[in-house]
Amino acid sequence: MAAARKAALGPLVGAVDQGTSSTRFLVFNSRTAELLSHHQVEIKQEFPREGWVEQDPKEILQSVYECIEKTCEKLRELNIDISNIKAIGVSNQRETTVVWDKLTGEPLYNAVAAPVSPDPSAPVAVVPSGSSVPAAGASSVWLDLRTQSTVENLSKRIPGNNFVKSKTGLPLSTYFSAVKLRWILDNVRKVQKAVEENRALFGTIDSWLIWSLTGGAKGGVHCTDVTNASRTMLFNIHSLEWDKELCDFFEIPMAILPSVRSSSEIYGLMKISHSLKAGALEGVPISGCLGDQSAALVGQMCFQDGQAKNTYGTGCFLLCNTGHKCVFSEHGLLTTVAYKLGRDKPVYYALEGSVAIAGAVIRWLRDNLGIISTSEEIEKLAKEVGTSYGCYFVPAFSGLYAPYWEPSARGIICGLTQFTNKCHIAFAALEAVCFQTREILDAMNRDCGIPLSHLQVDGGMTSNKILMQLQADILYIPVVKPSMPETTALGAAMAAGAAEGVGVWSLDPEDLSAVTMERFEPQINAEESEIRYSTWKKAVMKSMGWATTQSSESGSL
Repeated sequence: MAAARKAALGPLVGAVDQGTSSTRFLVFNSRTAELLSHHQVEIKQEFPREGWVEQDPKEILQSVYECIEKTCEKLRELNIDISNIKAIGVSNQRETTVVWDKLTGEPLYNAVAAPVSPDPSAPVAVVPSGSSVPAAGASSVWLDLRTQSTVENLSKRIPGNNFVKSKTGLPLSTYFSAVKLRWILDNVRKVQKAVEENRALFGTIDSWLIWSLTGGAKGGVHCTDVTNASRTMLFNIHSLEWDKELCDFFEIPMAILPSVRSSSEIYGLMKISHSLKAGALEGVPISGCLGDQSAALVGQMCFQDGQAKNTYGTGCFLLCNTGHKCVFSEHGLLTTVAYKLGRDKPVYYALEGSVAIAGAVIRWLRDNLGIISTSEEIEKLAKEVGTSYGCYFVPAFSGLYAPYWEPSARGIICGLTQFTNKCHIAFAALEAVCFQTREILDAMNRDCGIPLSHLQVDGGMTSNKILMQLQADILYIPVVKPSMPETTALGAAMAAGAAEGVGVWSLDPEDLSAVTMERFEPQINAEESEIRYSTWKKAVMKSMGWATTQSSESGSL
């Protein structure tokens, strides 16, 4: 029986999914995309000061080794031969910045992560000195206070309004790696000394992991892929190379940058870690690398121009594949590299937009209002009434982001009557997530002119069937959810398994038909959908102009 199971499995592919709060290692059957086993380890975030977020790079690396070893133990218990794992892919939190010593392999400073961000696509994430900002903890939105002055100084000497954006697709913002790296170079003496002595290496989390897993100080491969490079603000997304003018502007020595590779090729082979007693997958190629949102796009098989996915978490991340052309947004969206699945394969680009408050509004109802005790209860409350009864909830807790860019807005609940109860407010909160998603997708449509035929979805909130049905109704297009929710890890595994020299995973959509989909069709007519959306927009207008720079309730720096 075990032999039959082994024969039926075919080649296996592993995926490291390294996020801000946890690390996971997952193993998939390359023939069916079935998830066979996984292991997860929580990782700590450190907050040295308000608005600073750091993580220990060594803890992140150790968590990866632990997840790999534990997953392999679980596979052995299932009588699955781990020698059948033919490749490993890496998916990672983007923008987080690490600098380490190439001679010792030791990090020279903690990994500098982005605080929970209002929206990385904000035109300039700068708060002028003396202005008001939300008090820490007032919402899920924090500003990167550490690098604020760095951006202020850079913005004074920028050569032109579009100097950064025209090359990178990104606004000058505290969110991206270049500003974090500039801050480290300005403030950490150990890093300055290592740069002077040609010992320093820089990378995003993928670079740190691949370098370490392929040997570290003993021959580790210092590389990144195009998707992660495109989030540094140092990478020219047209030439697909580090940009000397950008490096000069940020005063970043190019010698510390990793080589840039495609998202699907063999970077190096796994090596044993004697110190961590880890070596279950020694010799297996690491052959896939994608930033988390690009990995989800690949995992959702959004390979066609105009296909889009939305990941529902604390906020929402929407990516729309724009094919081989860079589309620059007129509505505050980001232009980014979607993927490049092979050394000789073409690059694909995407428009990216984000909703700042999605799952965070459910937590607010739980933690601040107390109308639910667990996040899962929101669906039960909403189901009791099946309507908001004319109640609209605009969760602009710290202003409105794309496509409005209105910092004076604040959250409002309007349309209340004596009949309104907590169930209607719960329903309105779910609708708010869907209305915000439509606003981003409308902006994408205006930028690239490709009307969306359906939206592919993933993330924790997609288990809420009422939310998914509401999304289909409000967009007035089908919403498609894969039965296998681990799309980010799946995308990394697909890239790894499809790499030249590995070749165990076909990226032909017809060969991936084993991934079944749940489809939500609109259940209201187009006129009703438009009326609800226009009423939402009226509510959004009512939310504007509440806060002023003198508002004592906001707190000030």
